[in-house]
Amino acid sequence: MMIMTNKQTSASQRFLTGITTTGTPHLGNFVGSIRPSVAASKGASAESFYFLADYHALIKCDEPARIQQSTLEIAASWLAAGLDPERVTFYRQSDIPEIPELTWLLTCVTAKGVLNRAHAYKASVDKNTAAGNDPDADVSAGLFMYPVLMGADILMFKAHHVPVGRDQIQHIEMARDMAQRFNHLYGEHFVLPQALIEESVALLPGLDGRKMSKSYDNTIPLFTPREQLKKLIAGIVTDSRTPGAPKDTEGSALFQIYQAFASAQETATLRKAFAEGIAWGDAKHMLFERIDREVAPMREHYQALIGNPAKIEASLLAGADKARQLATPFMRELRQAVGLRKLAAAPAAAAKSKAAKTSEPVFKQYREADGKFHFKLLDGQGQLLLQSHGFESPKEAGKAIALLQAQGEAALATLQQSLQPVPGVTAEAIAAALHLRTSAAP
Repeated sequence: MMIMTNKQTSASQRFLTGITTTGTPHLGNFVGSIRPSVAASKGASAESFYFLADYHALIKCDEPARIQQSTLEIAASWLAAGLDPERVTFYRQSDIPEIPELTWLLTCVTAKGVLNRAHAYKASVDKNTAAGNDPDADVSAGLFMYPVLMGADILMFKAHHVPVGRDQIQHIEMARDMAQRFNHLYGEHFVLPQALIEESVALLPGLDGRKMSKSYDNTIPLFTPREQLKKLIAGIVTDSRTPGAPKDTEGSALFQIYQAFASAQETATLRKAFAEGIAWGDAKHMLFERIDREVAPMREHYQALIGNPAKIEASLLAGADKARQLATPFMRELRQAVGLRKLAAAPAAAAKSKAAKTSEPVFKQYREADGKFHFKLLDGQGQLLLQSHGFESPKEAGKAIALLQAQGEAALATLQQSLQPVPGVTAEAIAAALHLRTSAAP
């Protein structure tokens, strides 16, 4: 997640990250998201967009003061940790009015059946069914439509990559589906995003050894005062081994948290101390000192920002202005595409253009239950002409599609092992469709 400027070059890639505004950042958020994101944002090879997802927060929180306070704390935390608004586009979701407008356009091309399969919605339905309740009891339309709003967040800024956890991959696939459907109906407007899974992201244990999460009430707030930090660390659950008795690093929450902040040499020193029987109180003091050494300078900056919310507000509004320099003209383009036009526009020409678009063959990329990625080629009437075997990643499938669009029939021989025949479809029909796609491709 990196950016140098808001001006996109032909070689640049866009990365987009959303942060839901319903909680107070803790050490797990810092290690798993804030610290690596801020470090990456200082690179020069791509553009990065970071937004405070306050519309999303309304789905799970009905406490206005909590959302406002969380927005302040999260913005202050990222800025105190070193995120530079001059290098990235850092904005609040609700400051971009084009987002809800795009959400509606995407709603109109998204199948309800797709949303029925969304993990969060299905989990609520399954829970209600198991309890003998109406399947949709206490399920808001906001929860049901969550994937469409997320799709609008991503597609508005033509993000190429969206760093997410594995549980969020489905939402990126849904955004791709929305983009493909819209592009098929109205022309090529959206970039198809890719989920970026970071396998090495650290997951910190909390005070009780489980994953650090506000759901478990086991977190250590990132910028809690020094004395409170010391008290919380003293409360980390350990076993009953006495001073002098060797202690295991495996499964030790204390050791894992220390490792997330320490250098390799510091970690080796604590590992040796564990083997030699360090007292738990001494180990906790080492952990406290190591965390405080890294957090203290940021804590001071954080407190200054919290004490000056107008400064944070100005930063977010400046980020929104930067974001809207892209969103406003793009939304104008999309309104034109779907027919929300000035009445002076020539309807005959528009109808002719729509007929031409819908008669073109189209590629569809999708994921099967086995986890592999496939694609198919459909003619203008939706008839299946060509389909692929499974690829290990969406990038591989995308490369094959790009080759077919660039080289047409000539690419069939190269990709022979990756394609499977469709009964009743002739080679001539496939060649003709590929010729149309090649001439229509941008």
